[in-house]
Amino acid sequence: MEPLDLSVHPPRRPHDRLDGLLMVPRTIDKMRAFLPGGNPGAYKIEGFSTRLCDIIGVDPEELQAVVAKASTDEDVAGWLRQHADVSKYKAANDYFLNRSVEDILPENRERFNRNYPHHREAPSKKMIDIVAHDDEVSFGTAH
Repeated sequence: MEPLDLSVHPPRRPHDRLDGLLMVPRTIDKMRAFLPGGNPGAYKIEGFSTRLCDIIGVDPEELQAVVAKASTDEDVAGWLRQHADVSKYKAANDYFLNRSVEDILPENRERFNRNYPHHREAPSKKMIDIVAHDDEVSFGTAH
């Protein structure tokens, strides 16, 4: 896969799915931004991408190596089918669809406010919607 410059456009929406699993296309884009020649901008792998990997039982560094060698999203999906716990896909989707601002621990509130300064303007209190809204505000586009 080619590297991406996430300083000029956001990764794919957190609502996008690959092989039925939320956040995978976004995670792939963020990992592509960390390839030589890429630019992650303000994005990082830690956070929702590592949480996704934790839930489905995949090491983020292994997934990064797969993304680096893959030609297509389908290559990544095929690897995940063989190495992830696909029985956890529903749990991962449920986590991302249901996690809300109310779930943020008090000790993480300041960091959350810093990372998502426009969260109060988001269409819902769900984190998946806040992440998408943040991309739209930051880049001035709805994608």
